[in-house]
Amino acid sequence: MVEKLIRGGVYLVRLDPVKGAEIGKLRPVTVLTTQTLLDIDPPMIFVCPLSSRSEPAYQSLHVPISARDELQVDSFGLVEHCRAISRQRVLSHRLAQLTDQELDAIVQKLQRLVGAK
Repeated sequence: MVEKLIRGGVYLVRLDPVKGAEIGKLRPVTVLTTQTLLDIDPPMIFVCPLSSRSEPAYQSLHVPISARDELQVDSFGLVEHCRAISRQRVLSHRLAQLTDQELDAIVQKLQRLVGAK
């Protein structure tokens, strides 16, 4: 069993199987679910996948995340791929922790993506 999840924490998850253009495979994600909900250990969590590559067409939606702790390469939060996943997909302990600024940037870009203010 993986430790208690922390908002902004980076964990390895298995995103397969996927459909169409969804991002898949074993990859790091950061948890976006509010800590209040995480404290009750929900069966579903909302995450933002990370990648070492940023497609130029989507750069305005990507958030740079520098390597730290056990996140070994500079990465990008892929806001257009945010989604809810089962807690059972989480396969690792926390690898790293996003800064408040990085987490805020992801949330702001997600709000822009869905048309929220």
